[in-house]
Amino acid sequence: MGERDCEDSSVEIDQKLIEEGTMQLTGEIKVLEAWLRELDEAEAENEEALAVRKSYTDMLRSRRDMLSTLAKQAR
Repeated sequence: MGERDCEDSSVEIDQKLIEEGTMQLTGEIKVLEAWLRELDEAEAENEEALAVRKSYTDMLRSRRDMLSTLAKQAR
């Protein structure tokens, strides 16, 4: 296996990892959005519900940031 073959293999692996990561993050984002909708529908405003909403919102923001970073790397 020559150096060029190794580079091509590395690019293919990197691309596959980016695609898998994108699918994983997209799935997690959908789940978090669904959970936030459920919280909205429940209209619970107690301390626990507010803490859960903040946690889910923070996780959602983090996943979106990671997805954006992956999209930049895929270019």
